[in-house]
Amino acid sequence: MKKLLVLPLFFFLIIEAFDQNIPDLVDDTSPAVVNITSKREVTYSNQDYFRGIPEEFERFFGIPRDFGQQPQTRESVAYGSGFFFRENYLLTNYHVVNDATEVIVSLTDRREFKAEVIGVDMLSDLAVLKIDGDDLPSLQMGSSEELKVGDWVVAIGSPFSFDFSVTAGIVSAKGRSIQNQNIGGYVPFIQTDVAINPGNSGGPLFNLDGEVVGINSQIYSRSGGYQGVSFSIPIDVAIEVADQIISSGEVARGYLGVRMGDVDSDLAQALGMKKPYGALINSIEKDGAADNGGLKTGDVIIEFAGEEVKFAGDLPHIVGRKLPGTKSTAKVVRNGKTIKLDFILGKLESSDSTFVPASSSENEYPLGIKVEDLPDDYEETDEGVMVSKVDSSSNSSTKILEGDVITDIQSGFQRYSVKDSDSFNDIVSKFKSGDKIAIFGLRGDSRFIVPITVD
Repeated sequence: MKKLLVLPLFFFLIIEAFDQNIPDLVDDTSPAVVNITSKREVTYSNQDYFRGIPEEFERFFGIPRDFGQQPQTRESVAYGSGFFFRENYLLTNYHVVNDATEVIVSLTDRREFKAEVIGVDMLSDLAVLKIDGDDLPSLQMGSSEELKVGDWVVAIGSPFSFDFSVTAGIVSAKGRSIQNQNIGGYVPFIQTDVAINPGNSGGPLFNLDGEVVGINSQIYSRSGGYQGVSFSIPIDVAIEVADQIISSGEVARGYLGVRMGDVDSDLAQALGMKKPYGALINSIEKDGAADNGGLKTGDVIIEFAGEEVKFAGDLPHIVGRKLPGTKSTAKVVRNGKTIKLDFILGKLESSDSTFVPASSSENEYPLGIKVEDLPDDYEETDEGVMVSKVDSSSNSSTKILEGDVITDIQSGFQRYSVKDSDSFNDIVSKFKSGDKIAIFGLRGDSRFIVPITVD
């Protein structure tokens, strides 16, 4: 009987605490949360309207082959969220303001400002904005390091342009890597079950003390909407990035120069380890930080700079938060023994081609794949693109593989030759969601043709 009485009382106390805490939290913090409207110019071709017309009809009606091919531009609008993290400065996601010609920030008191994009960091999907205004609100930054799995958290944002909506949930996990979003493993995401949808991107994640502990950035979804799993950038990481952007205009990250993988049970036994953990070194860049520090292929890093490395994905999180030139010590398992090695970190080089923006309310990569120009030593064909990433939630995921070479794309009676990554992007921009296309390519020594429905 006592257990039956205690359980309802326990839940009653939780509900009572939430009733008192969350409404106060929302009242105190929502003035410093903003809605962001990002305007950009998009190039398209009127040929889209005539795609699929048989050549015989074009000749019969006298339609020129180049009709409608002159590029046109239109204004595209994307929506997101953001928040003040210091006087006049705001944080949001990179993909919210990417290529924006104008960014409008709207506050809960109905004021609107044109924002200046101070700088962006593609690898962490972060952007710093600045506005000129008086009596601007502010938020208290918390610590994502102190956040625990199971802690309750609250998100405020503008999903689907429903301004300043509030959702709540718990922290499901920490230190998540989202490789299929091509952020390179340099963000140890906070996973929650807080409802996040397009428009929430860039908004704050609060603990129950009203402190910002994360920035809502990603969802894992096969439908395009919330399906119970969302990811936030830890605020500790975000502030480090923002401080560098404000002070120097760019973000510098440490770089070890290795390729690695996880250790499974069989491999741990073969390497003389008591349990499977750590980052297994598969290859090392010549004359890089790892090579100069004495790391060898087959070594397993189990600790770096005093932080435990349980999985391979933990290592980039740790290394990426160090500045280039930092001296760091690692614990390494080699031949069944633990040794220490010292490294002087190099600098991670990045460019626009290393990042595919996170999904927003407008899909910029409708095929769900990222491509790059063919390597100079590729001998099978002179024209085409090589697939470097495939979004596991896209229609291409079971048909296109990393390493495939795409040479042609066909839609209806129109076949397009893919010369390089620029031409690939131009061709893909002609299609709209629901179009049926055929992709021609090379996979090893064999040719393939696969049908794809554009996402």
